[in-house]
Amino acid sequence: MIRKEDEKAVLYDLGSTHGTEINGVRVLPNTPYPLQSFDIIKMAKGMTVLHFSYIFADQTLEFEPLSITQRLTIPEEPIKIHWEKRECLVDGKRIAMSEKEFLLIQLLYDRANRLVTNEEIKHTVWPERTMGADGMPDVSMDELNALVYRIRRKYGKDTFVISAVRGSGYVLEMDSK
Repeated sequence: MIRKEDEKAVLYDLGSTHGTEINGVRVLPNTPYPLQSFDIIKMAKGMTVLHFSYIFADQTLEFEPLSITQRLTIPEEPIKIHWEKRECLVDGKRIAMSEKEFLLIQLLYDRANRLVTNEEIKHTVWPERTMGADGMPDVSMDELNALVYRIRRKYGKDTFVISAVRGSGYVLEMDSK
């Protein structure tokens, strides 16, 4: 249950069978947990995931279908990333990473389960771009979104579970590194 207390949103797990997690940490039943913007709330062993925010943006929220069988089965061979070679092994198949894919995946991986802002991504992935008046590299949101799309398409959407946080950035969701 989430309710408003003293102008803050507060989460309570009411003794659910499968528990509730905030940012990967299981919450104790009937204990108040004040929520912060960009908290990731998981219920029913990750079958329901909420991205909490006090901020309302004009951008479109992305929805991705949940693959129940993919979530409940354990892959036979884990995904391996060879950082030095800039490649990853997916289902025994070697896939080379482009420079931009490598930089984005490495940034998201290093900050797994935490928000990486669009600004941080632009500075890290496109350092060669000229800076605009706002001090940001001249990279459009369409360009950034296209890079995430290419990664999902090339490696499979379940290889790197990258979630968009509307108007803010991206989160690489991982159970463990």
